[in-house]
Formats: sequence, C-alpha cells, structure tokens
Amino acid sequence: MKKTRGVFGLLSAGASAASAFSSLKAARGDKDKLALANALGSAIVAITGLALAIRAMRKDGKA
Repeated sequence: MKKTRGVFGLLSAGASAASAFSSLKAARGDKDKLALANALGSAIVAITGLALAIRAMRKDGKA
C-alpha cells in the first residue's frame, strides 16, 4: 500500500513540477515578479513532494 502511495506521490510531484515550469515560463515572459515568486514556490513544493515520495518508497522496501 505504501509503495502505491509513493508512486502516486511521484506522479503528483511530476505534475506539480510541470505546472511550476509552465508558470515560471509565463511569469518570465510577462516580467511579473509576483507570479515569478509563486512559480518558484511551486517548484520548491514539487521538489519537496518528490523527496517525500522517494523516502516513502525507500522505507517500504526496507520494512
């Protein structure tokens, strides 16, 4: 069950990263500093989600 949760976490992190990249590209094109800050925050959230998913999958393999 935890492995499935880890896989869904990876998929979610991938989708978040794609969204953050798209937002970052649009914010840079519009030269909108607030949108740029939001996109960078989203990228940090995606990286954190990826790390949590990887940790969940590793713990599942050891237990």
